[in-house]
Amino acid sequence: MLKNSEPVSVIIPAYNEEAGIYETVRCVRIVLEEAGIPHEILVVDDASRDNTCNLARKVGATVIRHRKNQGYGASLKTGIGLAKNDIIVIIDADGTYPAGHLPEIVQKMKDADMVVGARIGQNVNVPLARKPAKWFLRRLASYLTGESIPDLNSGLRAFRREVALQYFGILPDKFSFTTTITVAMLCDDYDVVFVPIDYHKRTGKSKIVPRDFFNFTTLVLRLSMLFNPLKVFIPMAFACLIIGFGKMVLDIVVALESTQGWFPAALFKRAVISNTSLIFLLAGLQILLIGMVADGIIRKLGGRAQGKLRSYLIDTVEGERRISEQGTRGSEQDGEKNLMGPS
Repeated sequence: MLKNSEPVSVIIPAYNEEAGIYETVRCVRIVLEEAGIPHEILVVDDASRDNTCNLARKVGATVIRHRKNQGYGASLKTGIGLAKNDIIVIIDADGTYPAGHLPEIVQKMKDADMVVGARIGQNVNVPLARKPAKWFLRRLASYLTGESIPDLNSGLRAFRREVALQYFGILPDKFSFTTTITVAMLCDDYDVVFVPIDYHKRTGKSKIVPRDFFNFTTLVLRLSMLFNPLKVFIPMAFACLIIGFGKMVLDIVVALESTQGWFPAALFKRAVISNTSLIFLLAGLQILLIGMVADGIIRKLGGRAQGKLRSYLIDTVEGERRISEQGTRGSEQDGEKNLMGPS
């Protein structure tokens, strides 16, 4: 049982999840009650056409229902907006994420801004066809953020409400919500902790389709342009410069071989460097300059993580401030007593 645990709001987005919603809500409630964690459970029904809404109500969850289907991310944003507590916990309704990890995740929120349940435990049932795409996206995101990311888009995680609210403008309404908030918080130097968890075989039919891989890849690149554009522009610029420089050297060698006696003066009487070389060299220079301008604009306008304190550090600062104020007031009172003399 966790002592002095903060209350949490558990948000469960659901769309046609009648096969798993009842058991998911039941398990979440049992685990949190046994751990002594105050909580509320919000099920956001994204206009399901089955019995998801009724089953969620039957098991005692607070149900918010969309009039039309808006997407996974939109459901989470609806739940975050209506949540009463500062700590937000999200979990899928399909039974894939074990609720037993919730107390550990909530406990680690005392020293972190977001805790992600990374699907790297002993029992992980990820379809084989998805593993190459997940590996590529994870490696790409790790490069762009400069951090090791064991699980980019896990649907089991906890974060603070005010941290998520500041990203609402860029958080998408579809499945890329978790990917976006992971990349955004890592780029902004928030403290993100990954906890190994198991991943069960889902109940019901998956909503992910193969074309989502390209959407996720595009999203990660777009996020890099928002938070760290040089990670994209510098490799492109140097690739163009290297190709252009190599082609220029080849042009000079070919020109020297075509002259009699390798006399360099003959190079000034003819065109030596090809248009291809010039195009690649100029393109590399332009891409590099555009990247530097983009990075400067982001640093100037966004400010990124400058001035941001972590939520748990804010608590410490406030505590020290209160102690300092109490100490000051105590000293003033002692001084007044000394001035007044003994009664």
